Amino acid sequence: MNNMRIMGLDYGEKTVGVAISDALLLTAQPVETIVRERPTKLRKTYQRLEELIQENEVEKIVLGKPLNMNGTEGERVERTTEFKETLEKRTGLVIEFMDERLTTVEADRILSETGVAASGRKEYIDKMAAAIILQAYLDSQPRQ
Repeated sequence: MNNMRIMGLDYGEKTVGVAISDALLLTAQPVETIVRERPTKLRKTYQRLEELIQENEVEKIVLGKPLNMNGTEGERVERTTEFKETLEKRTGLVIEFMDERLTTVEADRILSETGVAASGRKEYIDKMAAAIILQAYLDSQPRQ
């Protein structure tokens, strides 16, 4: 039985939400939100992701693609694509895009339903969004 895990990422202006699948690739668990001081300062973010990849034996990454609601690509997609290319070079892993248009809204809805106060949601929302992106990917894969 292989223990391959998949990492889900929600890349944002100042944060990267991280989720990791279970070994059976059935469920996505929110892991952490990596926060950086400035949008352009990514060195520590890449280092932390590399640590998490090693610790969790991640073999693939799913990255939310922030399309506009009408399906077009804006400058957020450009920045996310640059992040994807750098992370691919650094880790040697395959990174797949997954449409993330409604994940932040969905994460906020889930958190409000589970009773997380609006003031406390910010720290959860990015890793929750990452888990939703990853779960959508896992659910879309054919089962062996």
